[in-house]
Amino acid sequence: MKFWKPGDIFDIDCPKCGKRVEFFKDEVKRKCRCGHIIVNPKINFACAEWCPYAEQCVGEVPEEVKAKQRQELRDSARERIGLEMKKYFGTDFKRVNHALKVARHAERILKMEGGNPLVVLGSAFLHDIGIHEAERKYGNTSGHYQEKEGPPIAREILTRLDIEKEIVDEICDIIGRHHHPREEETLHFQILYEADWLVNIEEKGFLKDREELETLIGKVFKTVTGKKFAEDLYLNSPAKN
Repeated sequence: MKFWKPGDIFDIDCPKCGKRVEFFKDEVKRKCRCGHIIVNPKINFACAEWCPYAEQCVGEVPEEVKAKQRQELRDSARERIGLEMKKYFGTDFKRVNHALKVARHAERILKMEGGNPLVVLGSAFLHDIGIHEAERKYGNTSGHYQEKEGPPIAREILTRLDIEKEIVDEICDIIGRHHHPREEETLHFQILYEADWLVNIEEKGFLKDREELETLIGKVFKTVTGKKFAEDLYLNSPAKN
């Protein structure tokens, strides 16, 4: 304890009676004088996600603690996928920057429309991951070659990062058709599709003809948020009027 820092011993209010209860940082739980068992809100419960003796050690882990742990794991996974994308593309800064811009747009739409951040942002980071193989095998980077070569590379990356299989499957499904939506699409696909188009409109020169741009936005953008972003960026900004 001589190496402990200020705050390693702290008081919290009992949620049942309101009295102050002292905790040491390494205590899992304490009993208040009113008899209520309080779980240490500052302890790291990550091991409780997998340890078979978790209930014997900590009892029932509070749902809010589980939710916090799951969110931290998802955040970490998204960051690692982004890093793997950068490592894979290396000095191909054009492709790195494109993926990062798509991910930023996808995150903005996601915040308003909802969905699984790991699926949406994992797809955004890796949607063009097959482009180098398409160039190498076919000398062509057209969409259907990217869709053919991307999923196996993405699956290897995601599996190596220990992402859940169902999430890997969904991300790979999106990557394998990210230029070609089905008649009925999932929200996750639609967010990625719209985020990619928000970047492609500028990069591929769709800004010259306003009528063509209006038609494109009406056809591509199905979410309220994505359509508003597209109109604000490319139709309603002062530079376009």
